[in-house]
Amino acid sequence: MIKHGHSTALDLVIIIVSWNVRELLRRCLVAVERSLAGSGRHYAVIVVDNASHDGSARMLRDEFPQVALIECGSNLGFAGGNNVALRQVLAGKPAAPYCLLLNPDTEPQGDALAQLLATMEARPDLVVCGPQLRYPDGSVQSSRRRMPTRASFFWESTPLEQLWPHNPWVRAYRCEERPDDAMQEVGWLVGAALLVRTAAIQKAGLLDERFFMYSEELEWQHRLGRVGAVVYAPVARIVHYEGKSSEQAVAARYINFQRSKLLLARMMYGWYFAALLRAFLLVIYRYEIVIESGKLLLGHRRALRQQRIGVYQIVLRQLHADALFYTWR
Repeated sequence: MIKHGHSTALDLVIIIVSWNVRELLRRCLVAVERSLAGSGRHYAVIVVDNASHDGSARMLRDEFPQVALIECGSNLGFAGGNNVALRQVLAGKPAAPYCLLLNPDTEPQGDALAQLLATMEARPDLVVCGPQLRYPDGSVQSSRRRMPTRASFFWESTPLEQLWPHNPWVRAYRCEERPDDAMQEVGWLVGAALLVRTAAIQKAGLLDERFFMYSEELEWQHRLGRVGAVVYAPVARIVHYEGKSSEQAVAARYINFQRSKLLLARMMYGWYFAALLRAFLLVIYRYEIVIESGKLLLGHRRALRQQRIGVYQIVLRQLHADALFYTWR
Protein backbone atom coordinates (compact mmCIF):
# COMPACT_ATOMS: atom_id res chain seq x y z
CA MET A 1 0.00 0.00 0.00
CA ILE A 2 1.28 3.45 -0.95
CA LYS A 3 0.80 6.22 1.60
CA HIS A 4 -1.56 8.91 0.32
CA GLY A 5 0.43 11.80 -1.17
CA HIS A 6 3.40 9.65 -2.26
CA SER A 7 4.67 10.26 -5.80
CA THR A 8 4.57 6.59 -6.89
CA ALA A 9 2.23 5.97 -9.84
CA LEU A 10 -0.82 4.03 -8.70
CA ASP A 11 -2.68 1.16 -10.32
CA LEU A 12 -5.67 1.48 -8.04
CA VAL A 13 -7.40 3.64 -5.45
CA ILE A 14 -9.60 1.78 -2.97
CA ILE A 15 -12.43 3.84 -1.48
CA ILE A 16 -14.21 2.65 1.66
CA VAL A 17 -17.14 4.59 3.12
CA SER A 18 -17.65 3.64 6.76
CA TRP A 19 -20.20 4.35 9.48
CA ASN A 20 -19.84 2.82 12.96
CA VAL A 21 -18.35 -0.52 11.91
CA ARG A 22 -14.87 -0.18 13.42
CA GLU A 23 -14.12 -3.87 13.90
CA LEU A 24 -15.37 -4.83 10.45
CA LEU A 25 -13.38 -1.96 8.94
CA ARG A 26 -10.22 -3.19 10.64
CA ARG A 27 -10.75 -6.71 9.28
CA CYS A 28 -11.50 -5.33 5.82
CA LEU A 29 -8.27 -3.33 5.69
CA VAL A 30 -6.21 -6.30 6.85
CA ALA A 31 -7.87 -8.46 4.17
CA VAL A 32 -7.16 -5.82 1.49
CA GLU A 33 -3.47 -5.76 2.36
CA ARG A 34 -3.35 -9.56 2.37
CA SER A 35 -5.16 -9.80 -0.97
CA LEU A 36 -2.74 -7.47 -2.77
CA ALA A 37 0.44 -8.58 -1.01
CA GLY A 38 2.99 -9.81 -3.53
CA SER A 39 0.89 -8.70 -6.50
CA GLY A 40 3.28 -5.91 -7.45
CA ARG A 41 0.33 -3.52 -7.58
CA HIS A 42 0.66 0.01 -6.29
CA TYR A 43 -2.48 1.18 -4.57
CA ALA A 44 -3.78 3.69 -2.08
CA VAL A 45 -6.71 3.42 0.32
CA ILE A 46 -9.06 6.26 1.19
CA VAL A 47 -11.52 5.77 4.04
CA VAL A 48 -14.39 8.23 4.20
CA ASP A 49 -15.79 8.20 7.72
CA ASN A 50 -19.44 9.29 7.77
CA ALA A 51 -19.35 10.84 11.27
CA SER A 52 -18.90 7.56 13.15
CA HIS A 53 -19.00 7.66 16.94
CA ASP A 54 -17.42 4.27 17.62
CA GLY A 55 -13.75 5.27 17.52
CA SER A 56 -13.22 4.31 13.87
CA ALA A 57 -11.19 7.42 13.08
CA ARG A 58 -8.86 6.92 16.03
CA MET A 59 -8.36 3.26 15.13
CA LEU A 60 -7.38 4.25 11.59
CA ARG A 61 -4.90 6.87 12.75
CA ASP A 62 -3.33 4.49 15.28
CA GLU A 63 -3.26 1.24 13.28
CA PHE A 64 -3.36 2.25 9.60
CA PRO A 65 -1.39 5.50 9.24
CA GLN A 66 -0.83 4.75 5.54
CA VAL A 67 -4.59 5.03 4.90
CA ALA A 68 -5.94 8.44 3.90
CA LEU A 69 -8.77 9.34 6.28
CA ILE A 70 -11.48 11.81 5.34
CA GLU A 71 -13.71 12.68 8.29
CA CYS A 72 -17.13 14.00 7.31
CA GLY A 73 -19.02 16.25 9.68
CA SER A 74 -22.23 14.34 9.00
CA ASN A 75 -23.44 11.09 7.47
CA LEU A 76 -23.37 11.71 3.71
CA GLY A 77 -24.66 8.26 2.80
CA PHE A 78 -23.10 5.84 0.33
CA ALA A 79 -23.26 8.12 -2.70
CA GLY A 80 -22.17 11.29 -0.94
CA GLY A 81 -19.33 9.60 0.91
CA ASN A 82 -17.93 7.91 -2.17
CA ASN A 83 -18.20 11.10 -4.17
CA VAL A 84 -16.00 12.94 -1.68
CA ALA A 85 -13.15 10.54 -2.48
CA LEU A 86 -13.97 10.17 -6.18
CA ARG A 87 -13.67 13.93 -6.67
CA GLN A 88 -10.13 13.72 -5.33
CA VAL A 89 -9.27 10.89 -7.71
CA LEU A 90 -10.77 12.72 -10.70
CA ALA A 91 -8.70 15.74 -9.71
CA GLY A 92 -5.58 13.56 -9.70
CA LYS A 93 -5.11 13.62 -5.92
CA PRO A 94 -4.32 10.73 -6.13
CA ALA A 95 -4.56 9.66 -9.77
CA ALA A 96 -5.20 6.04 -10.78
CA PRO A 97 -6.76 4.27 -13.78
CA TYR A 98 -9.11 2.28 -11.54
CA CYS A 99 -11.22 2.94 -8.44
CA LEU A 100 -12.51 0.17 -6.21
CA LEU A 101 -15.59 1.04 -4.19
CA LEU A 102 -15.47 -1.40 -1.30
CA ASN A 103 -17.84 -1.80 1.63
CA PRO A 104 -16.23 -2.00 5.08
CA ASP A 105 -18.21 -5.18 5.82
CA THR A 106 -16.30 -7.13 3.16
CA GLU A 107 -13.19 -9.32 3.17
CA PRO A 108 -11.44 -10.08 -0.14
CA GLN A 109 -10.45 -13.73 -0.38
CA GLY A 110 -7.09 -14.82 -1.78
CA ASP A 111 -5.95 -12.66 -4.69
CA ALA A 112 -9.47 -11.40 -5.46
CA LEU A 113 -8.47 -7.77 -5.97
CA ALA A 114 -5.60 -8.62 -8.30
CA GLN A 115 -7.99 -10.85 -10.26
CA LEU A 116 -10.46 -8.00 -10.68
CA LEU A 117 -7.69 -5.73 -11.96
CA ALA A 118 -6.47 -8.39 -14.38
CA THR A 119 -10.01 -8.84 -15.73
CA MET A 120 -10.39 -5.12 -16.39
CA GLU A 121 -6.97 -4.82 -18.01
CA ALA A 122 -7.68 -7.75 -20.33
CA ARG A 123 -10.81 -6.08 -21.70
CA PRO A 124 -10.63 -2.36 -22.51
CA ASP A 125 -14.40 -2.35 -23.17
CA LEU A 126 -15.17 -2.99 -19.48
CA VAL A 127 -16.14 -0.07 -17.27
CA VAL A 128 -17.30 -1.98 -14.17
CA CYS A 129 -16.16 -5.33 -12.83
CA GLY A 130 -17.42 -7.02 -9.68
CA PRO A 131 -16.61 -10.24 -7.81
CA GLN A 132 -18.67 -13.15 -6.65
CA LEU A 133 -19.97 -12.16 -3.22
CA ARG A 134 -20.24 -14.83 -0.56
CA TYR A 135 -21.87 -15.03 2.84
CA PRO A 136 -19.60 -15.82 5.82
CA ASP A 137 -20.71 -19.48 5.63
CA GLY A 138 -19.33 -19.71 2.08
CA SER A 139 -22.63 -19.75 0.21
CA VAL A 140 -23.03 -17.53 -2.85
CA GLN A 141 -24.74 -14.19 -2.29
CA SER A 142 -26.97 -12.89 -5.07
CA SER A 143 -25.20 -9.90 -6.62
CA ARG A 144 -25.96 -9.96 -10.37
CA ARG A 145 -28.87 -8.03 -11.79
CA ARG A 146 -30.53 -7.04 -15.02
CA MET A 147 -31.90 -3.52 -15.19
CA PRO A 148 -35.31 -3.37 -13.46
CA THR A 149 -38.48 -3.64 -15.49
CA ARG A 150 -41.81 -2.16 -14.50
CA ALA A 151 -42.88 -5.58 -13.26
CA SER A 152 -39.78 -6.11 -11.11
CA PHE A 153 -40.45 -2.86 -9.24
CA PHE A 154 -43.66 -4.47 -7.94
CA TRP A 155 -42.47 -8.04 -7.51
CA GLU A 156 -38.98 -7.64 -6.06
CA SER A 157 -38.54 -7.07 -2.30
CA THR A 158 -42.28 -6.70 -1.64
CA PRO A 159 -44.90 -9.01 -0.07
CA LEU A 160 -45.76 -10.13 -3.60
CA GLU A 161 -42.38 -11.85 -3.73
CA GLN A 162 -43.15 -13.56 -0.43
CA LEU A 163 -46.40 -14.88 -1.91
CA TRP A 164 -44.64 -16.08 -5.10
CA PRO A 165 -40.93 -16.33 -4.22
CA HIS A 166 -39.69 -17.68 -7.56
CA ASN A 167 -41.83 -15.60 -9.85
CA PRO A 168 -40.35 -15.12 -13.36
CA TRP A 169 -39.84 -11.36 -13.04
CA VAL A 170 -37.64 -11.64 -9.95
CA ARG A 171 -35.77 -14.65 -11.35
CA ALA A 172 -34.95 -12.72 -14.51
CA TYR A 173 -34.03 -9.58 -12.56
CA ARG A 174 -31.56 -11.52 -10.40
CA CYS A 175 -30.13 -13.52 -13.32
CA GLU A 176 -31.08 -16.75 -11.56
CA GLU A 177 -31.11 -18.75 -14.79
CA ARG A 178 -27.38 -18.11 -15.24
CA PRO A 179 -24.60 -20.11 -13.55
CA ASP A 180 -22.91 -18.52 -10.52
CA ASP A 181 -19.42 -19.55 -11.65
CA ALA A 182 -19.37 -18.08 -15.18
CA MET A 183 -18.11 -14.65 -16.18
CA GLN A 184 -20.97 -12.69 -17.72
CA GLU A 185 -22.15 -9.24 -18.71
CA VAL A 186 -24.97 -7.94 -16.53
CA GLY A 187 -27.06 -4.82 -16.13
CA TRP A 188 -25.60 -3.94 -12.75
CA LEU A 189 -23.85 -5.40 -9.72
CA VAL A 190 -24.49 -5.02 -6.01
CA GLY A 191 -22.28 -2.19 -4.78
CA ALA A 192 -20.39 -4.01 -2.02
CA ALA A 193 -17.33 -4.24 -4.29
CA LEU A 194 -17.17 -2.41 -7.62
CA LEU A 195 -14.01 -1.92 -9.65
CA VAL A 196 -14.65 1.03 -11.97
CA ARG A 197 -12.53 2.51 -14.74
CA THR A 198 -11.70 6.11 -13.83
CA ALA A 199 -12.02 7.29 -17.44
CA ALA A 200 -15.59 5.96 -17.48
CA ILE A 201 -16.44 7.94 -14.34
CA GLN A 202 -15.19 11.07 -16.07
CA LYS A 203 -17.69 10.40 -18.87
CA ALA A 204 -20.68 9.13 -16.88
CA GLY A 205 -20.35 11.37 -13.84
CA LEU A 206 -20.38 10.72 -10.11
CA LEU A 207 -22.97 8.90 -8.03
CA ASP A 208 -26.33 10.68 -7.73
CA GLU A 209 -26.51 12.02 -4.17
CA ARG A 210 -30.29 12.16 -4.20
CA PHE A 211 -29.97 8.47 -3.37
CA PHE A 212 -28.82 8.50 0.26
CA MET A 213 -28.74 4.72 0.42
CA TYR A 214 -29.94 1.93 -1.90
CA SER A 215 -30.31 2.02 -5.71
CA GLU A 216 -27.46 4.52 -6.07
CA GLU A 217 -25.13 1.92 -7.54
CA LEU A 218 -27.92 0.76 -9.87
CA GLU A 219 -28.55 4.24 -11.27
CA TRP A 220 -24.80 4.89 -11.55
CA GLN A 221 -24.18 1.66 -13.47
CA HIS A 222 -27.12 2.50 -15.71
CA ARG A 223 -25.10 5.56 -16.81
CA LEU A 224 -21.76 3.76 -16.81
CA GLY A 225 -23.27 1.02 -18.96
CA ARG A 226 -23.70 3.52 -21.77
CA VAL A 227 -19.91 3.93 -21.79
CA GLY A 228 -18.95 0.24 -21.70
CA ALA A 229 -19.73 -3.20 -20.30
CA VAL A 230 -20.52 -4.23 -16.72
CA VAL A 231 -19.13 -7.68 -15.92
CA TYR A 232 -19.47 -10.21 -13.12
CA ALA A 233 -16.14 -11.98 -12.54
CA PRO A 234 -16.57 -14.97 -10.18
CA VAL A 235 -12.86 -15.76 -10.34
CA ALA A 236 -12.64 -13.08 -7.63
CA ARG A 237 -14.42 -13.89 -4.38
CA ILE A 238 -15.24 -11.50 -1.56
CA VAL A 239 -17.06 -12.26 1.68
CA HIS A 240 -19.81 -9.75 2.38
CA TYR A 241 -21.33 -9.54 5.87
CA GLU A 242 -24.16 -7.42 4.40
CA GLY A 243 -26.04 -4.55 5.98
CA LYS A 244 -23.96 -4.03 9.12
CA SER A 245 -24.27 -0.25 8.89
CA SER A 246 -27.90 -0.07 7.80
CA GLU A 247 -29.10 -2.55 10.45
CA GLN A 248 -28.21 0.02 13.11
CA ALA A 249 -31.21 2.15 12.08
CA VAL A 250 -34.11 -0.10 11.06
CA ALA A 251 -36.74 2.55 10.28
CA ALA A 252 -34.25 4.64 8.32
CA ARG A 253 -33.29 1.56 6.30
CA TYR A 254 -36.89 0.95 5.23
CA ILE A 255 -37.46 4.63 4.45
CA ASN A 256 -34.27 4.96 2.43
CA PHE A 257 -35.00 1.77 0.52
CA GLN A 258 -38.47 2.88 -0.55
CA ARG A 259 -37.49 6.48 -1.24
CA SER A 260 -34.68 5.31 -3.49
CA LYS A 261 -36.96 2.80 -5.20
CA LEU A 262 -39.51 5.51 -5.98
CA LEU A 263 -36.89 7.96 -7.17
CA LEU A 264 -35.39 5.33 -9.46
CA ALA A 265 -38.85 4.43 -10.79
CA ARG A 266 -39.50 8.07 -11.61
CA MET A 267 -36.15 8.46 -13.34
CA MET A 268 -36.51 5.29 -15.41
CA TYR A 269 -40.24 5.18 -16.19
CA GLY A 270 -41.68 8.62 -15.42
CA TRP A 271 -43.73 10.22 -12.68
CA TYR A 272 -47.01 8.46 -13.56
CA PHE A 273 -45.37 5.11 -12.95
CA ALA A 274 -43.72 6.36 -9.73
CA ALA A 275 -47.11 7.60 -8.48
CA LEU A 276 -48.64 4.18 -9.19
CA LEU A 277 -45.78 2.43 -7.40
CA ARG A 278 -46.14 4.76 -4.41
CA ALA A 279 -49.87 3.98 -4.19
CA PHE A 280 -49.02 0.27 -4.27
CA LEU A 281 -46.48 0.70 -1.45
CA LEU A 282 -49.02 2.58 0.68
CA VAL A 283 -51.41 -0.36 0.35
CA ILE A 284 -48.63 -2.88 1.01
CA TYR A 285 -47.47 -1.23 4.25
CA ARG A 286 -51.04 -0.99 5.52
CA TYR A 287 -51.41 -4.68 4.71
CA GLU A 288 -48.21 -5.43 6.64
CA ILE A 289 -49.50 -3.49 9.67
CA VAL A 290 -52.73 -5.52 9.63
CA ILE A 291 -50.79 -8.80 9.46
CA GLU A 292 -48.40 -7.82 12.26
CA SER A 293 -51.30 -6.56 14.40
CA GLY A 294 -53.03 -9.92 14.03
CA LYS A 295 -49.89 -11.74 15.16
CA LEU A 296 -49.56 -9.31 18.08
CA LEU A 297 -53.13 -10.05 19.21
CA LEU A 298 -52.26 -13.75 19.17
CA GLY A 299 -49.27 -13.02 21.42
CA HIS A 300 -46.68 -14.18 18.90
CA ARG A 301 -43.28 -12.55 19.58
CA ARG A 302 -44.87 -9.38 20.89
CA ALA A 303 -41.71 -7.23 21.00
CA LEU A 304 -40.90 -8.01 17.36
CA ARG A 305 -44.48 -7.31 16.23
CA GLN A 306 -44.55 -3.99 18.09
CA GLN A 307 -41.23 -2.99 16.56
CA ARG A 308 -42.37 -3.84 13.03
CA ILE A 309 -45.70 -2.04 13.42
CA GLY A 310 -43.85 1.05 14.64
CA VAL A 311 -41.41 0.92 11.73
CA TYR A 312 -44.16 0.44 9.14
CA GLN A 313 -46.13 3.36 10.58
CA ILE A 314 -43.06 5.59 10.27
CA VAL A 315 -42.55 4.49 6.67
CA LEU A 316 -46.21 5.20 5.85
CA ARG A 317 -45.93 8.71 7.26
CA GLN A 318 -42.79 9.31 5.23
CA LEU A 319 -44.40 8.02 2.03
CA HIS A 320 -47.26 10.48 2.56
CA ALA A 321 -44.83 13.33 3.29
CA ASP A 322 -42.83 12.61 0.14
CA ALA A 323 -45.87 12.45 -2.14
CA LEU A 324 -45.21 15.65 -4.09
CA PHE A 325 -41.53 14.80 -4.52
CA TYR A 326 -42.32 11.57 -6.33
CA THR A 327 -45.44 12.51 -8.29
CA TRP A 328 -44.71 16.08 -9.36
CA ARG A 329 -43.79 16.56 -12.99
